[in-house]
Amino acid sequence: MLKRAALFSLFLLPSIMTFALNSTDAQWVNKVASFYGERAGKRVTAWRNVVADSANLSEQEKLAAVNNFFNQLYFVNDIDLWGKKDYWATPLEFLGSAAGDCEDFSIAKYFTLRELGVDDKKLRLVYVKAIELNQFHMVVAYYPTASSEPVLLDNINPEIKKASKRRDLLPVYSFNGSRLWLMKERGKGELAGKSSRLGLWNDLRARMGSVKLNRPIKNYDG
Repeated sequence: MLKRAALFSLFLLPSIMTFALNSTDAQWVNKVASFYGERAGKRVTAWRNVVADSANLSEQEKLAAVNNFFNQLYFVNDIDLWGKKDYWATPLEFLGSAAGDCEDFSIAKYFTLRELGVDDKKLRLVYVKAIELNQFHMVVAYYPTASSEPVLLDNINPEIKKASKRRDLLPVYSFNGSRLWLMKERGKGELAGKSSRLGLWNDLRARMGSVKLNRPIKNYDG
């Protein structure tokens, strides 16, 4: 854990010194810092700098930058972090806590890529069965074109690979900002309605809209 914390600190310092935050970013940093602590505010600053620095990159480069940034945080199960069996943290809560589970990694990556201009039609949040771990898991899928095979952004395996190369993952269902699909194979799946059918997704979007923050039951920030 000390090695990872040191790496994260080294990653933060250049970003903090190179970019002036806009007013919205500054409000987020101040709110997170006052709620979770100064280190949490620095993580949000680093995130906003990654967004600014990645604005003119290609989509493939944006995928790598976002995936690498968030994969520095700690993996902690919801029951240990939030005291709940299942809780989907907002990106600010994830960064504020310095930890989260697979949904939190994927949600933060998804919304950051959307902010960077990646079309929602190209992105999916995909629930899978991680076969080797024998547990459910979430990743982000990116479809370069409507007919192409997706690549996956994952916190278990940090290398971005095509879905066909991830035989350790069995897709179950996927969704994005508007739609929900049942995944019968390693492809796009069968449309099953709107993503608003997912209660946890609706709760997450509501908290993001109001910038509501919740505090974890355990501190992983030091």
